[in-house]
Amino acid sequence: MMESIKKLREMTGAGMMDVKKALADAEGNEEKAIALLRERGIAKAVKKGDREAKEGIVRFAVDGNRGAIVEVNSETDFVARNSDFQALVEKLAQAALSAKTSDLETFKDFSFEGEKVGELVAAAAGKIGENIVLSRVEYVEGHQLAGYIHSNGKIGVLVDLEGGDEAKAKDVALHVAAERPQFLTRDEVETGDIDKEREILTNKALAEGKPQQIVEKIVEGQIGKFYQERVLPEQTFVKDNSLTVSKYLGDAKVKKFVRFEVGA
Repeated sequence: MMESIKKLREMTGAGMMDVKKALADAEGNEEKAIALLRERGIAKAVKKGDREAKEGIVRFAVDGNRGAIVEVNSETDFVARNSDFQALVEKLAQAALSAKTSDLETFKDFSFEGEKVGELVAAAAGKIGENIVLSRVEYVEGHQLAGYIHSNGKIGVLVDLEGGDEAKAKDVALHVAAERPQFLTRDEVETGDIDKEREILTNKALAEGKPQQIVEKIVEGQIGKFYQERVLPEQTFVKDNSLTVSKYLGDAKVKKFVRFEVGA
């Protein structure tokens, strides 16, 4: 049995448990086992595994104070728009909600509706005929969870909002998709990055002939703008340019946001 498992693994590139199950189902017949592996999409998926998957979509699932988001890639945009592919990604988002993990390998090994997530992806690759890659997963548990998917399906956001309702959480999710904040607070910005930015701005102001005595004031104003462009609560709110995100939220506070963009 072990010799057959080794032989079929080398021939198909399939995992040990997949080969073992196929051999058992084929009652030890190697040719039938290979056929089963191909029917299940496992052998075909491995052969396609070295092809780049740069297209794809993002999907999320939310249940009260819990949410999960996944990015799944395909080789072509044609497949990314395929209904079977989209159904797969929706299913994987639901699986991620059940798995309660942000670790990709743990998620791939998670059993959902009787089948491991990694096997679901491999089987789909065999059926659809392209390399399919589950590239990212994030699980969030907190307060009021809401998500947003951009119309092209390639940008998805999850937001955890404390002290606010679902409508506000959804508005912030839309904002995050559009404005690409990098940080939740100023404290998250590396001191070295700010020092480097300050040095660049100082040298630029001096090179432009600005008087030394006002350079520091100019630079600090530009550092403020640096934060306003990158820190979520300080950004201009996308649905009302007269407000910052912080002012729009009032007493509510974003505790976490996750933004996935295909290929980014």
